[in-house]
Amino acid sequence: MLKPEFWRGRSVLVTGHTGFKGAWLATWLERLGARVSGFALAPDRSSSPYELLRPALVREHIGDIREPGPITYFLQDVEPEIVIHMAAQPLVRLSYAQPVETFATNIMGTVHLLDAVRACPSVRAAVVITTDKVYENKEEGRPFREDDALGGHDPYSSSKAGAEIVTASYRASFFRSEGSACIASARAGNVVGGGDWSADRLIPDLVRALAAEAPICLRYPRSVRPWLHVLEPLAGYLALAQKMIQQQEAAPAALNFAPDPAMSYTVADVVERFGAEFGGRPGWIQANGDHPREAALLRLDPTEASRQLGWRARLDFDTTIRWTAEWYRDHMAGTDMRGYTIDQIERYAALVTAEQET
Repeated sequence: MLKPEFWRGRSVLVTGHTGFKGAWLATWLERLGARVSGFALAPDRSSSPYELLRPALVREHIGDIREPGPITYFLQDVEPEIVIHMAAQPLVRLSYAQPVETFATNIMGTVHLLDAVRACPSVRAAVVITTDKVYENKEEGRPFREDDALGGHDPYSSSKAGAEIVTASYRASFFRSEGSACIASARAGNVVGGGDWSADRLIPDLVRALAAEAPICLRYPRSVRPWLHVLEPLAGYLALAQKMIQQQEAAPAALNFAPDPAMSYTVADVVERFGAEFGGRPGWIQANGDHPREAALLRLDPTEASRQLGWRARLDFDTTIRWTAEWYRDHMAGTDMRGYTIDQIERYAALVTAEQET
């Protein structure tokens, strides 16, 4: 599935490299020997591990994807072969407070990125990262497949569904001719892992509750989500980009990356498993008051990712939450988190390699 030798010396542009997933991806690409460039907003120390991980970049531009000029000029300057588009407004609850900014970033930002790709002959593959929430969720219990209807009740989800439509339109309109770049989207489950300090996300809220020595308030403790350690979807994005270069005609237009849908866990399950690593703390209580609507049930079908790429979630639920809790525990203890993060990347890569060799 994932071939380290493929990435050695490749020019890769990551948008959103200063965010949670982007910082992990840039660090992994650095370890694979890629020539990594980044385009993103300035890192937010309150929500991102970027300054802790300090990935080595060939080039970096601090800019806003909502403006078309800077990303266009940067692509033409860097001349990447592969683009992984992660720059986004990624928070559901913030999207209620800032709907215009959310739609501008997630929809028009994708337009600007793909138009920049269209004007950059060096690009051979562009992967647009969206979310598990792009589907029209009627909560019927069936895991979503890639050909299910897109939708989204809240501004974040609908903006990411819009990014999917934009991606499909650009692919059909501008990237059909021989020699043009291969364009695909990737939809991942609820991602957890070390270094996320975003507001109104479960793991960061748990870490803050630990520091405050108070139970976490849960809005919807019985909601079911497809939990994934951050390294799982990143492995999928890399494998997808590989296939887009090596087998362009056979490359899929969109893929889900999620755990086995039979493995369903609630928000409360995550809290209790995370707390087990901290002597049962912080515990949880039901949040009072009215809250914005959130889906009670969300599951994805990852069959196509398995069939097309040989991808599957390799970390079970307990390991996913344990690796996450251990990262934060070591951070609290003053550990060098760049070294610790690289260790987790290499442990995960060893799992992938061992499975590929059997």
